[in-house]
Formats: sequence, structure tokens, C-alpha cells
Amino acid sequence: MSKKRKILISLIVILFWLAAAAYGCGVYYFSSHFLPGSTVNGFNCSYMTVKEAEELLTKEIQAYVLTLDEKNNGRESITAQQAGLSYDSDGSVDRLIKEQKRLSWFLAFNQQEVYEVPSAVKYDEQKTEDAIASLKCMQTQTEPVDASITETENGFVITPETEGTALKPKKTRKSIIKAFCSGQTELNLEGAGCYKRPKVYQDDALLIQNCQVMNTLTDVIITYDFDDRTETVDESLIKNWITADEEGRYVLDQTQVLAWVGELAAKYDTVGNIRTFTTFDGREKTLEEGDYGWKIDTEAETRALMEDIENGVTEVRTPVYAQEGLCRKTNDIGYTYIEIDLTSQRMIFYKDGVPTADTQIMSGNPYVPGCETPTGCYRVSGKESGVVVAGEDYPSSVNFRIRFGDILGINDAPWRGSYGGQIYEFEGTNGNICAPSDQVQIIYNYVEENTPVVIYK
Repeated sequence: MSKKRKILISLIVILFWLAAAAYGCGVYYFSSHFLPGSTVNGFNCSYMTVKEAEELLTKEIQAYVLTLDEKNNGRESITAQQAGLSYDSDGSVDRLIKEQKRLSWFLAFNQQEVYEVPSAVKYDEQKTEDAIASLKCMQTQTEPVDASITETENGFVITPETEGTALKPKKTRKSIIKAFCSGQTELNLEGAGCYKRPKVYQDDALLIQNCQVMNTLTDVIITYDFDDRTETVDESLIKNWITADEEGRYVLDQTQVLAWVGELAAKYDTVGNIRTFTTFDGREKTLEEGDYGWKIDTEAETRALMEDIENGVTEVRTPVYAQEGLCRKTNDIGYTYIEIDLTSQRMIFYKDGVPTADTQIMSGNPYVPGCETPTGCYRVSGKESGVVVAGEDYPSSVNFRIRFGDILGINDAPWRGSYGGQIYEFEGTNGNICAPSDQVQIIYNYVEENTPVVIYK
């Protein structure tokens, strides 16, 4: 072996042993010292022993200040003294050194290792609570406001949300304490999610949809025509009938619409009403009985009204009636009616205020149970000719019959030669009204279904 080759081998051996010695020294050294780039609770502890690191932590904690970044460019701080912060050696730092990768210490020079030892930082519960409570951001707060639908002169619009400055107490406390324990010197409260947020924003799809629904449903004017009176359904009413369903979507509330239609019926229905009637000779009569009048079909009208609103129909409409009268004015007897005075045994038919037929009659026998003609205001329910009617002691075939009430009617009596006076007390009918054929025929020719039949004594 040449001399040069021996020298080269010797150098390699020497270098190997030097490298091994250096590596061993590094392993030994970092068995009790932090590796380069080691940060504990936010403080640089590179190359420090446990004692040195703990002394640094103790010193740094005493000088610790946490700066809080708040909304609207607000900034406040909490010092270690205010929070009662202190370092408590609980063996955590020693464990960090023992657990670090000292065998690969030579790789640590270009690396960063961040350690947090929350258990090593102690804080005074009461002082911390007091320090947080004394923050201006905790004392002056405005709650967030959800975006909402607002009524304006030009319809409904979306009012944007208001973020507010109100904090979540538990979340804020937790974030601040976490910052204490990790050595964090600055905490952005908004970034940490400490502020309360609106639940609904102006770009919320459901909110936008509901606003459109409000504008569509309320852009309707429906006028109910009651001849000399009207009722109007418009935005002022409809907006109160709109509610949210289980999914939060705005819809017409059938219950509320039905309630309003019920109020309409209570105001304008006349079936069963007590009426004051002025007789042909100027007397005032009170009519308490009878089936004449108007009655709104509330369920059918509710469905029809909701359909019109949902379809955007603006119209003048007549309610869906379960029963109709002849005249829709406040005085629903009007000027076309049949007037029957049982005391004077007289019947007059008025057509548009003109007496068209005027005749003596024979009414039901008041002395036979169930045969007396009832008083009240009834409606013509139909008319027929050449029919058979039930009767006592007289032929039952009549030429003309005008029905009213449940089973009664006005009919001629071809077999009779006299009417009026007190005849009805002896020869009265079973409740029907009998009159001469020519007069009954006049009424028959002109009378309409639902014409009032006013009967009084």
C-alpha cells in the first residue's frame, strides 16, 4: 500500500471519528437543551435548559400583555397582573426536552417546533373574570339585527342586517384564556368568532323569495260589492294574512282569511235578522221570524278569495252565497216584495215600489193547532202551476202556487167565491195563503225566486 493511500485512509478514519464525536456531543447536549427553532408558549427557547426555559417563561409571563383587536378598529389589552398570570413548573418543560427528536438534532437548524404547555400557565379565575368584564367592548354592546322585510310606500323591501358589537361571553372568555395559556400576544376577537352574528343576511335566498311573495300577494285590490256598501281587500289586510309555513316560506294563512270572511259574513249576512218594516199604511212592524236574507258561504268564499289573491286578480267581486235574497241594499227587503197583513186579510205585491197586485186573502186557521200562518220575513223558494196542494175540506188542485217557507205557499182557490173578513177563522187553510186566481196570476207572472214575503198581524 502506498504512503499516500495510507494517509487518505487515516484522514477518513479521523474524520469519521470526529463526526461521530460531534454527533454524540449533539445528542448529549440536546438531551438537556431545546433544539434550535423551539418555541414554548410563544417564547423562543432554543438551546435552553429546563431551568433557563422556565426562568424565561416566568420572566416573560410577568411582562405579558394580551392585545385585543376589536370591531371598528378598537384595541384594548389585558396585562398579566390584571389576569393574575403566573408560571407553574409542573414538569411539562422537562418532558418536552426528553420527548424532542434529539437523535436527529442536526436536522433541526432549518426547522421550527412550536410547543404549547397550557398547564404551565396559571391564571386567577376571579381576576381574569374582572379583567374581561372591565373591557370597554364588554360594557358597550349593540346586538346584531337580522336582515328583514320592511314595508315602504313602494312595496316591501329587504332591510340589510346590522352586525352589531355584542360578544359571546363564553366564547370570548375561552379565547382570551387560550391566548394566555399559549403566550399569544394579540387576539383578533372577530377572527376568533367571538362576536354574535345575525342569523339572516340580506342575500338569504329564502328572505329574497319571501319578499317577492309579499309584494306579489299584496299587489291586489279586491272590492266586495254590497250595492250601497263596499268592502275592500288590499295590502293593509293581506299583509296580516301572510305567515311562514314549517319551512319558513311565506304563504297565505287560510285560518286568518277564513276569520276575516267570517267577520264579513257577520256584518253582511241577514238571514235570521230582526227587521223593522213599514206597512202599506205607515205602521212600523218588527219581523223576528223567517228565512229570507243573504248568507255567505264562508268556506267557499275563503277558497275563492285566496285563489284570487294568489293569482293576482284585481276585481270587483260578489261573495259566494249559501243563500241569496232579492235586494242587497242595507234594507234588503227593497222595493219588490209581497206584503201580507193577517189582521186585515190583505195581500199587496210591490214590483219596484209599484203595487202591482192588491187583494183580499184567506190565511191559515189560527184556532186549529199547526194551521196558523206564521209571521216573519220569508223568501220565495219557487213557483209552479197546475199542482196539487194539501188542504182541508176543499179541492186540492190549484192553477198557480208560489212557495215560501218550508212547506207553505201562496195559491189561488178556483172553488172559492169570497175572501177577507173573518172567513179565515172558520174556513182558514192549513197555513197557506189563498187569493183570487187573477191576482195570484199577476204575482206569479212577475215574482222572482228569493223575493221577500213579509207577513205580520
